[in-house]
Parts: sequence; structure tokens; C-alpha cells
Amino acid sequence: MKSRRQGAILDIVDREPLKSQEQLRRRLAREGFEATQATLSRDIKELGLVKRSGDGAYQRLGVTTANPEITMNALAHAAAEFVRRVDRVQQMLVIRTGAGQAQALALAIDSARLPETVGTIAGDDTILVIAKDGRRAATLVKRLEGFAGI
Repeated sequence: MKSRRQGAILDIVDREPLKSQEQLRRRLAREGFEATQATLSRDIKELGLVKRSGDGAYQRLGVTTANPEITMNALAHAAAEFVRRVDRVQQMLVIRTGAGQAQALALAIDSARLPETVGTIAGDDTILVIAKDGRRAATLVKRLEGFAGI
């Protein structure tokens, strides 16, 4: 039973962004597995699950999420939480965040594998994003500002 439950947990976290043990417990119940919070806590530890920096959802340790919907949701969440300002200079974007937040947002941008970007460089509160060209940089500014509500 334990191995089947843990297999179900891995399948679920690979498919869905679950941010709490309670969400995971409810999702497991829908699949026919009853588990207490203590059991889930042990399973999470044994499976080596960690929380993603972008959206706080559980994932396998060392696994980057390939699901485009999940990575885009993580980026939207991270941008809404961290972006303070976005400035564009030709095909480069300078994104300002709060102190200590640039790394998490840059990881979310990189993980989303946006067609507009070539890559990111992050400091403590500033990210440099290189876009493929000026037009794509403008598109990326609109996307990030839309996520951030600015």
C-alpha cells in the first residue's frame, strides 16, 4: 500500500502544482488513498520532495518541471509576487525585484523556456534578460507586466 500511495504521490506532483499537504491529501483521496498528515509528511520526506521556488508547489528533488502549463503558472505567480519594475533597452530587459528575490524569478523565467528569451543573469534584486530581438523583448515586457499587474 505504501509503495502504491507513494507512486500516486509522484504521479500527482509531476502533473499538478500542489502547494500544501492538505491539497495533496485531498487529491490522493480522489484517487482512493486515505492518508493522514503525519503519513504524508513521512512520504514527502522519503520521496525527497521539495517546494519549487517559483510557485511553492511540491516537486521531485533535482527535477525541473517540463510541463509548460505548470512552468507558466509558476512564472506568473513569481512575477506577480516579485516584479517591481521592468525596463527595456533594445533586446535586453532589466527587471527589478525586492531584495533577495531576483534568483527565484530568474529561475522561473528560465524554467518557462519562453520563446522570447535567450537567457537570464540574476543578482540580488536585479535580473538581466536577453531577448532574441527587440520585438520579442517588447512582447516579454508586456507579458511580465501583465503577470505583475503593473
